[in-house]
Amino acid sequence: MIKPALTEDLTEIKRLTERCAQAMADKGIYQWNEHYPSKEKLAADIKKKELYKLTNAENEIMGIIVLSPEMDSEYIPIKWLTKNENNIYVHRLATDPIFWGLGNGKKLMDFAEDFAKNHNYNSVRLDTFSQNKRNHRFYESRGYKRLGDIFFPKQSEHPFHCYELVL
Repeated sequence: MIKPALTEDLTEIKRLTERCAQAMADKGIYQWNEHYPSKEKLAADIKKKELYKLTNAENEIMGIIVLSPEMDSEYIPIKWLTKNENNIYVHRLATDPIFWGLGNGKKLMDFAEDFAKNHNYNSVRLDTFSQNKRNHRFYESRGYKRLGDIFFPKQSEHPFHCYELVL
């Protein structure tokens, strides 16, 4: 089940992102660190009602996703496929490594795309770490088009690739 995260979920969600960051680092993917995603950023996502959690029958949080209509300033230089209006942005997609291999990333992206269609957005936009080749294949297999690179110096010296799916 996917539903909005609550304030009382914050500590568990932060721990999930820390486990995810460590598991990625163990695979040589240094995408997240002590600066990102911060507990403050996650709390703001919850407050804006943009953070959703995927739970199992035991109500354990297996993954999270942020869906925001706001375009971050880092995205301004990208030549998007659609106008910079009425788009949804995916941020902080994370699945708990305890539950890796169960298709939870796919479930969360299915949810994001259905959410976008049901709310009449023109496209789904996101960025993903350039060193995470598995993510590139995942998004491209879903029909996302790679458009350009942006940088988050507090996270990595490597770029993040921007993708868009026109609905």
